[in-house]
Amino acid sequence: MDCKQGTQKICLQITQLLEEVPADAYARPLAVFNGSTLGQHFRHIFDFYDCLNRSAVAGVVDYASRLRDPRIELDPHYARSLFGQMGQQLSALEDGQHIQVRADFSSQPGDSRPLLASTVGRELMFAYDHAIHHLALIRIGLAEALPDMQPDKSLGVAPSTLKHKPGGQLLSPANGQKG
Repeated sequence: MDCKQGTQKICLQITQLLEEVPADAYARPLAVFNGSTLGQHFRHIFDFYDCLNRSAVAGVVDYASRLRDPRIELDPHYARSLFGQMGQQLSALEDGQHIQVRADFSSQPGDSRPLLASTVGRELMFAYDHAIHHLALIRIGLAEALPDMQPDKSLGVAPSTLKHKPGGQLLSPANGQKG
């Protein structure tokens, strides 16, 4: 599977998950997230893909310039439609295209932000790994918000972890037991 196929796969996984999450649970502040919501995590995933998609043509990606659309945080149907479109839009990018990424290592406004060489494919891989990380957090939030929901056992688990598990069995994030 290449980076575009991985991107389409994770966008599909997200759209399918969003079909199952009711709006009230999606936008409810959760204690396990220190008051953040499932919707905020989905919005954060989207923002990184969107930033790459909007910036690739110009050749400079700045992940600090995310749009942070609050409607994505509140409306799972809206978020689902955007993720569905994003998978298609990103597949139109050329993964070998050379781009630069504006780094952001400091919270101080005046600090320099160097440009680092990359490719669209490498940034798709970064956004994919970032999405996996947030989907793992979302899985934890789902356990609090919707305890009866049974998301796919691979949700939020990196492909390398899935391959590494003996017999393909996953460990439960809650208790470290095989699931």
